[in-house]
Amino acid sequence: MDPRINGFDYRRVTVADGVTLNAAVGGSGPAIVLLHGFPQTHLMWRHVAADLAADHTVICPDLRGYGDSDKPLDTDGTAYAKRTMAADIVALAGALGHDRFALAGHDRGALVAFRAGLDHPAAISQLALLDVLPTLDMWDVLHGTSAAVAFHLYLMAQPPGLPEELIAGSPDAFFGHFLDIWTRDPEALPADVRVAYLRASRDAVPSIVADYRASAGIDVAHDVADRAAGNQLRMPVTVLQQDWGAALGYDAAAVWRAWAPDLDHQTVSCGHFMAEEAPAEVLRAVRALLAR
Repeated sequence: MDPRINGFDYRRVTVADGVTLNAAVGGSGPAIVLLHGFPQTHLMWRHVAADLAADHTVICPDLRGYGDSDKPLDTDGTAYAKRTMAADIVALAGALGHDRFALAGHDRGALVAFRAGLDHPAAISQLALLDVLPTLDMWDVLHGTSAAVAFHLYLMAQPPGLPEELIAGSPDAFFGHFLDIWTRDPEALPADVRVAYLRASRDAVPSIVADYRASAGIDVAHDVADRAAGNQLRMPVTVLQQDWGAALGYDAAAVWRAWAPDLDHQTVSCGHFMAEEAPAEVLRAVRALLAR
């Protein structure tokens, strides 16, 4: 059996169109939902969630298409739109009795959280986003040879068929590559957790690719429409990022401030998997945000 978050109950909650999410729920008090990234599951929040559960209701789902949540086929290009995935999270929180909640996301989960903040501002009280850029801006800052660091974005943006076949041919090598190169402290990912991440990703190649493919299509269209309309995140926003700007030549704080006027932008020195490598630092930032 895969490891679990100690002290949390596990539930399966149907959110939309028969899609059921696996979620770990613990604690009591004001609600905060924590969304994982790639190539991981809700387990990435195990340290942060346990601490927050002392005074909050903490909800850690596997996103649709990941972990032990349902993985619907993407028949029309919308099943893994961040708009669809964000609606899942609002429905999940509502089903658990929380119509308004704080939301934190890492990597792919941060893109879902970003979309939730734009689409459902009345539901989101505070927003924390870890090590990501909005989809539209992400594509804008990738250029030249520096874009090689994001080769997986281009691979999974291709039409259905080839990306899935290539990744399924050696899934542990593909997903393990990112667990290795994005981690500065390998001990932050214990062997049993790494095995769980690889198992979950191996079983979800089509849906993971569909998630990324949406970010090269429908997600961009939604961001373009919001930018044109002047839509912004209305709630307090905290962003934690590695210093990507130095490598890719852009001002990360300025990129985020265009979307989030009430912004606290922090640069961290740990690797990408910061909730596991530097949970105390993440907790300080999240708790400061929750106090606002």
